[in-house]
Amino acid sequence: MRTRLVCSAALGAGLVLTSQAMAADPLRIGAMPVGSGWYVAASTLEKTLKPVLQGRSIEVIPRGGGVANPVVVETGKAEIALSNVQTSLLAARGDELYNGKKAGNIRALVGGLNSVFIGAMVRNDFIQKTGLDTLDKILSSGKPIRIVMKPQGSNIPPAVDTILAAYGLDRAKIKANGGDIIQVDTAQIPAVLRDGRADMLFDTVLKGHPMITEVALTADVKFMDISDRALKALAESGVKPSQFPEWFKGQSGPTKSGDFGTVLIANASLPDEVAYQITKTVIEKMPDMAKDYAAWGTFKPEEAGKKENTGIPLHPGAARYYKERGFTM
Repeated sequence: MRTRLVCSAALGAGLVLTSQAMAADPLRIGAMPVGSGWYVAASTLEKTLKPVLQGRSIEVIPRGGGVANPVVVETGKAEIALSNVQTSLLAARGDELYNGKKAGNIRALVGGLNSVFIGAMVRNDFIQKTGLDTLDKILSSGKPIRIVMKPQGSNIPPAVDTILAAYGLDRAKIKANGGDIIQVDTAQIPAVLRDGRADMLFDTVLKGHPMITEVALTADVKFMDISDRALKALAESGVKPSQFPEWFKGQSGPTKSGDFGTVLIANASLPDEVAYQITKTVIEKMPDMAKDYAAWGTFKPEEAGKKENTGIPLHPGAARYYKERGFTM
């Protein structure tokens, strides 16, 4: 009896110490720089998860992006992160975008969070000056075009490279034609367009996206349909042809686009119970979170565990939650 009591006490003490260690270690969320949609989303996650994780501190990492975040989670620099379905799958496979290095330890928690569209916005004075009023005309013309976009680490630069390649172009040829490729942080982009230092912006588009909203309201731009030629090239790299509704000034209706998809991922080492609690909280608190991050307003919980919405295998803790709810996986 005494031996059992000693063992039980030791086990209890071990559990307490483990719990204390868990509470002491921050849960880091891979996001994107301040001003981006994903920074807002990660901050929303932070606020929602804090009461659930029993005093564990939560830290939003204000850098990274669609390409970088699977690597951030794989290497243990963040326990969870927002990612794209496309880039998560490419990272897990060790696609050439990741130099053949497989991210074998990334797992999905919640898929189908929202669509992430690629958008092309062109200054109206450029259109008036050149007469080039479609993406197809712009990229087929051979005329100078100054393109601004986020730095490497986002999913946008490789998508832009794919679009350019569909027209026999690359960054060097854009510059050789007298144009430019300008890569700056999200917070700088509206000023670059307002000041006329760039003609076109490629970026991710979400409902309520703060930077896109600022650009639409202050830079006098037109949203361009992504051309059929570009959409075909993007589809071959895993970006689904789609369209986004009329959300912003500068649109004249729904805009043809491609959808990268969004998924919350985790390292496989995240304890099952923590993964379960995060998954449960995100799904069941989504109506409240969507008030802070409008892009999540169309989330469908019953589709969150489907392979087409995750791209990669589910974390066992997340899978347990979906099984309990009877959701398709």
